[in-house]
Amino acid sequence: MADLKNVKIDNVQLETFEWDNVWFEYPDNSEAKRFIYIGDSISVGTRGWIKGLSDNRVLCDGFGTSKALDNPFFKPSLELFILQEKAFDGILINNGLHGWHLSCSEYARYYEDMLDFLAKTGKPIYLLLSTHLPADPERNEIVCQRNEAAKAIAEKRGIAVIDLYSVSVAHCDLYTEDKVHFVDEGYKLLAQCILGSVG
Repeated sequence: MADLKNVKIDNVQLETFEWDNVWFEYPDNSEAKRFIYIGDSISVGTRGWIKGLSDNRVLCDGFGTSKALDNPFFKPSLELFILQEKAFDGILINNGLHGWHLSCSEYARYYEDMLDFLAKTGKPIYLLLSTHLPADPERNEIVCQRNEAAKAIAEKRGIAVIDLYSVSVAHCDLYTEDKVHFVDEGYKLLAQCILGSVG
């Protein structure tokens, strides 16, 4: 476990609201295919649909967070989460709608660092592209740049990519009023896309 005694929280770039959403899905079920799903509020909204659409054959233990990739508490928090897993088959990761203070090159560097950390589990990793931001062209351009960086990293490492961006672009009618999150049908479509790759 990382030593964080000398980390000053005042030096960490934070958002208006910082949160973690941790969820273990039927932890005693050893029959289902099980994934650690690391992401943001989109992952939190999608996780339950994966379970339902697969009739509990695919379960996702969720580590949803607002933490940016450069947050020094991200990996220690995630390490504690992983230590509580009895067994899992793979990792889904998405982190593109937070950490707006990071440049594209910084984002890519921290993403690679996170993948190095996750690779130590020895489990397959699936890299999920971030979803479209239809009402915020400036940030959506950053999302597109981050997705391209993520795809390049995945290609270099032989990691599978799940394209949630294309699904979200094709269904702009399925967003909530904030134009970031989705109504149930939108989350369902994202879950179907994920299951098409891992189910």
